[in-house]
Order: sequence, then C-alpha cells, then structure tokens
Amino acid sequence: MTYKKKLYILIAVTAVLALLYTGSLIFNSDFAARRSFFVWLDSGTAEKTTRIVINSYNGEYELSKQNNLWFILHDEKAFPARQIRVRDFLNALTTRSSWEIRSSSASSHERFGVDEMNASRITFYADSSVILDLLLGGNDVIRNETYFRRYGQNEVRSGDSSIISYINSSLAGWYNLKLISGSDGEPVDISAVQRVSVQKTPDEVQTFTRRNRSWAITGIEIANPDITAIENYIRVILNTEGDSFSDTVSWEDPMLDHSRIIIELGYNRAYTIRLSEGDESGRVFAHVSGSEYNHVYSIPSWSAQRLFLPAESFETR
Repeated sequence: MTYKKKLYILIAVTAVLALLYTGSLIFNSDFAARRSFFVWLDSGTAEKTTRIVINSYNGEYELSKQNNLWFILHDEKAFPARQIRVRDFLNALTTRSSWEIRSSSASSHERFGVDEMNASRITFYADSSVILDLLLGGNDVIRNETYFRRYGQNEVRSGDSSIISYINSSLAGWYNLKLISGSDGEPVDISAVQRVSVQKTPDEVQTFTRRNRSWAITGIEIANPDITAIENYIRVILNTEGDSFSDTVSWEDPMLDHSRIIIELGYNRAYTIRLSEGDESGRVFAHVSGSEYNHVYSIPSWSAQRLFLPAESFETR
C-alpha cells in the first residue's frame, strides 16, 4: 500500500471519528437538556384550575375563578384580582424550563426549606380535585433559584425564583384597583368611549361627547378646544386606580353622592363613578356602578385631584 493511499485512509478514519465524537456531544447535551427541562403543570390542566390556595408568611388566602374572572378571597370577602397577574403566575408554572433535581432524599427537605413546617404552600384545584400541591422553600446562595417539592414526594427541584415573589407580595399586589375595567377584567380603551359627564357639584357639569375624531363640549365655555388634552384627561379617568379597598365605607353610603363621573361606551354600557368629598388628607372614596363589583375604592389625594380639572385645562394654548 502506497504512502498516499495510507494517508487517505487515515484522513477518512479521522473524519469518521470526528463526526462520531461531535454527534455524541450533541446527543448527550440534548439528552441532558431534555432531562433537566420540566413543567409543574401542563397548560391543559391549568385551564381547568378554579381555585388556588396560597399559604405564605402573608397568611392564607385564596384565588377563586368565578364566571371566568379571578377574585381574591380574604376575610370572607371577594375582591377583584388583576387578571393578567394571575395568568402570568400560572404561566410561570406551565412554562417548560430548567428545573434541576437537587435531591431525592427526605432528609434534605429541611435543609432546602421544603419541609412542611417551614415551606410556603400553593394548592391548585379543579373544582374539588387537587391538581398540584407545591411546597416552596428557600433560595440558592445567589438567589436566582428557589427550591420546590411536590407535597407527598421526596424529590426536590430548583428553578424560577420569580414564582415565589408572587406569593410573598402583599395582598394588594393581587388586587385589581382600577376603577374602570371591561367585562373581561382588561382595561377599557378610549376608542370605546362615546360620552363622559363630569359632575363636580350639582351646578357644575362638564360633558364631552365624541363627534367622529373630535369632541363636542357642553357645560363649560372653551373657545379653542385642545382635543389632545381632552383625550388625555379621559385616559386619566380610565386608568385611575385606588391604593386599597375600603372596609369602613359601604357602597350605599350617601357620602359617595358628593360628585360623580359617568362614562358611556359604544355598546350600550355605562359606568358611574360616585365619589365622596375629600377628607383632611384629600383622600376620596369611590364606588363604581355598572361594573361586576360592589367595592369601595380608596383613592389618594394626588390621584383624586386629576379627576376634576378646570375649563382652562382643555383650552388650546
């Protein structure tokens, strides 16, 4: 066999070995990735969730799904929840990602903080059936990951630490404190608004009525209306939020008839915001009729002041 032929054979063998080695690396890395990727709750099962019971250092409270909307149940009362926050919370548990196994031994539970005495706990129900019961422990040393364990199982995994931030936040973090929300719990867009009536006093009523791309104004004298200023004002009303719900003022209290704002939408729906007079700090209480809720919102002074503007605010400068 000539030297050249031997060289060709050696090169061919080397190439085959290189391909085999590269393939083994790819296969092994893919296998390791597949093995470490994990999901706590598949999306189909998550869609059936009707109740989530959370027990953390904030105490025990419950998220309940009623007519496809989520509510927070606390102190025997139901408060509207931020729908997008609940969806994001569920998505964090239904997204397949890296959840490395850290231990399969019961003796490690206390060390990882996933023992029943120390762990936070989230239980997901579909009607009366438990579909996921999860214990949440401590964080790793760099606080990028949190330790998790299914209740009744020994295996401990670590992963997305953002999940624990949901249950460790205050209850107010779950509340939908926006005064105006659509039937699906989502914000109302200004394009749906046809008329806004603002009654600061019985003798002072401002009305803004949509006229194609402009607004007709009654109740105040404006020589050159600033359409941008008017629409920005309406957006402020649509986006106004309380900082909490009041547990001292009833929605039927006459104090809430001090002033009002009526927002009429294009599909025969209207919201009436009834407001109290400001207290010594300027704080105002409000109830919204036409929504699904009968809660009274507490609105801080700085936000309440933006609900009533003088006529010159809408004049072109």
